[in-house]
Amino acid sequence: MKEQPSKDYLLRKLRFLPLPLQEVFILNGQLKRFPAGTTLLREGQYVSAIPLVLEGRLKVYAEVEAKRLLLYYIRPEESCVMSFSAVLEDRPSSIVAEVEEDAMVLLLPSGQIHEWLRHYPMLNQLFFRQYQRRYTELLQNIEQVLFHRLPDRLLAYLKDRKRLTGHAKLALTHRQIAEDLGSAREVITRTLKKLEAEGSVRLLEEGIEIL
Repeated sequence: MKEQPSKDYLLRKLRFLPLPLQEVFILNGQLKRFPAGTTLLREGQYVSAIPLVLEGRLKVYAEVEAKRLLLYYIRPEESCVMSFSAVLEDRPSSIVAEVEEDAMVLLLPSGQIHEWLRHYPMLNQLFFRQYQRRYTELLQNIEQVLFHRLPDRLLAYLKDRKRLTGHAKLALTHRQIAEDLGSAREVITRTLKKLEAEGSVRLLEEGIEIL
């Protein structure tokens, strides 16, 4: 569903950016609302627009041998560095970007990115800061996969979701968790029961509570 851009709304949501970028994004961006579950970008697809999240949340993952590997989340005031990189190198996407929580997104046309980078060097700084953040998150994910047992990885994942949402009760299915962690639903169910027995979580009909 396409939204009619409100300049006041956009100025409020984009106030974290330098004024020249606010103006060029408002003039050229397309404001759209996407419901949870919408796939914005698929692996192998060329990037037509780079998403800048204003409300809600996206998640980015890679597909490896029919399994998903969660890479990072895109929160308000953030964009997708992997999409940005694909545009700069003129190559198809190597990731999937999906709306996890109903989101308002400003779509920045990829065809103008090179020109904007020449005229607005601060755009480089914006994405460089996000590259640093994503790089740190990816290193943490790799460390979890290589050096931590599944119960530890699962508990760390749930605590991260608690920080992300601000809620101790998480409306997550075992299948969703399995997809994010590249595991099987049955394995996640057994591991959650073990964590519950240890007093770390409580399993509820509507999801999971972090204790």
